[in-house]
Amino acid sequence: MIELILYSLLLLIVQIMAHYPLNMQSVPYFLSNRDEGISYSVATQRIQRAAANLKETLPVFLTLMILGVIENVDLASLGMYWLILRVAFFLFYTFGIEKIRSVVWIMSLIVLVMMARSIAVSL
Repeated sequence: MIELILYSLLLLIVQIMAHYPLNMQSVPYFLSNRDEGISYSVATQRIQRAAANLKETLPVFLTLMILGVIENVDLASLGMYWLILRVAFFLFYTFGIEKIRSVVWIMSLIVLVMMARSIAVSL
């Protein structure tokens, strides 16, 4: 399960960094104090919103995974499902696939609830 925690953190780094290759013309801005704004492409904005969305649920996932390790509750399968769903969410969001993206997001929340339930029933 520790591997899933590390993979989820890798996913966060990838999502945060994913827009940089699309904005190579803005390297001076990225190296500055960023006192002024910059306009981003639609694709970049989608990538940034997907990363922001991950930041909202990643703390819950990490907490549940750590509790699973502490309480000796096997959350490996559920954790893998969550991670796969979050990768799919990122791809669907990045490419503007709206309806499926929303379904995948809801499914990832359901997996978090299932993880919490698994921990709760083991107590």
